[in-house]
Amino acid sequence: MSQADLPNPDHYQVVVVGFGPSGAVAASLLGHHGIRSLVIDKQREVYDKPRAIAIDHEIMRLFDNLGVAGQVLPHVAPFHASEHFGAEGQLIRRIDTVPEPYPLSYVPTMVFTQPPVEAALRAHARAYDGIEVSLGTELVDLTQSDHHVTLTLRADDGTMRTVTADYVIGCDGASSGIRERLGIPLDDLVFDEPWLVVDVLVDDVALTKLPQTAAQFCDPKRPTSFIIGPGNHRRWEIMLLPGEDPRAAQTPERVWDLLARWLTPEDGTLWRAASYRFHALVAQRWRVGRVFIAGDAAHQQPPFIGQGMCQGVRDVANLIWKLARVIEGSSGGALLDSYEPERSRHVRELTTRIKAIGQVICERDPVAARERDARILAEGGGQPRTITRQEIVPPLATGLLTQQDDPGRGKLFPQPWVTTQQGRARLDTVAGGGFRLVIEAALAARLSPGMLASIHSCGLRLVVLSRLGEQPLPGADVTVEECDGVLRAWFAASGRAAAVVRPDHYVFGTAAAETEMAALLDELESGLAPLHPAPMGAQTAPALL
Repeated sequence: MSQADLPNPDHYQVVVVGFGPSGAVAASLLGHHGIRSLVIDKQREVYDKPRAIAIDHEIMRLFDNLGVAGQVLPHVAPFHASEHFGAEGQLIRRIDTVPEPYPLSYVPTMVFTQPPVEAALRAHARAYDGIEVSLGTELVDLTQSDHHVTLTLRADDGTMRTVTADYVIGCDGASSGIRERLGIPLDDLVFDEPWLVVDVLVDDVALTKLPQTAAQFCDPKRPTSFIIGPGNHRRWEIMLLPGEDPRAAQTPERVWDLLARWLTPEDGTLWRAASYRFHALVAQRWRVGRVFIAGDAAHQQPPFIGQGMCQGVRDVANLIWKLARVIEGSSGGALLDSYEPERSRHVRELTTRIKAIGQVICERDPVAARERDARILAEGGGQPRTITRQEIVPPLATGLLTQQDDPGRGKLFPQPWVTTQQGRARLDTVAGGGFRLVIEAALAARLSPGMLASIHSCGLRLVVLSRLGEQPLPGADVTVEECDGVLRAWFAASGRAAAVVRPDHYVFGTAAAETEMAALLDELESGLAPLHPAPMGAQTAPALL
């Protein structure tokens, strides 16, 4: 091979700026797809104190798909009920998880310890051959043309480097330099409150002093959240009052004074205390040319149901499978246009719901707080009612979805435990990722040969929900039997028997009959169509995200 035939060492298909959780997940997804990528971060080490504390089953499902769940789970614990107490200290409602059998087979909401989880995500990303990681490296400049992006980088030893990329993803946090360089303003969804976040490693003997569930103390004198983390980790989020100095509030003396209701300094070790302003901000644009933003660079939301990190991981899970299809030539560049409308609308809707919860918690007028308590109790018929966190997270509402009136459109598809000839496993393990058609056996048995051919020509894996021992359907890629009836209940609730599922596990559309399925496939084929045939030699990674 001549020197001219060697790949340019300073050109990458993708550059990811930021190696926090969203950037690390983006890098792993790119590595899985065989996309040569560079990841940079100004910091060399993972921050050694907790910031994010909650993830949900959708994110754990993705970690499982990537093969990193085993490294993450030792640092995770279930996040069960959170009890809300009113102005007089009375229980007014609970926010809990859905009951078993769990729809995605994992506990729907979890707490975790960020430093070791982030380290595991980084290590997993670095293990891919096509992923180069450059720590202690910052972005100095960025320009782009119609064909590539040019980035000027500076290492912490002063060394300068210029690289080019087909695409850039900015996962560089709330103060994103990429967002600033692109001139993207933030929409303020009108939430701006000062809070103190305190993390304590509580001694065993002192744990009995504390609430045994997570709690929201909706006390107008001082709204406070209490979260039970893994092991002996406990977190308080304490609203700062007008006139209080945020810097003074985070000193150890003042922190212990604020915690005196629950603990003394002898009861544990202060791990972290940091003052924040809880914001509700969303970028007006998520893409400029070949540059995308994701995670905190694109949005910030109050932490009241623990969705901040989840939102960032959803962003990159949505984007990377689309980038992979465009890079390999199986879809045209127009597919990337769906990233911003899908994620921006979802984030805005969820942030609006989180903000509403925060406004209830943050009420500081005593009369209004008592009225709030009476209203919430009345909604439960005079008793504290229970709502689930999963009710709060909306489906996708726009983008690469069927345009038909469809009860399953945009919803997150379940992942139950299933049984195959090889044994018991989670559905994704045996069905794979990528696009797939999951169908009940009764409808599958009635499909015409032409429909079976169309399913496979669209690149869908055919997953049949049947019973082991029944006659297998010719053309099925995999046949599974459910363990707990999760999928059958999901199909029954929507009056459907088949679902086209995207690589990020969101439902493109559902069908009850072959005619509806044919219309779905036509829509899907149109939405994914390449502008031209895939280039010779284009490689397709095993289906994941």
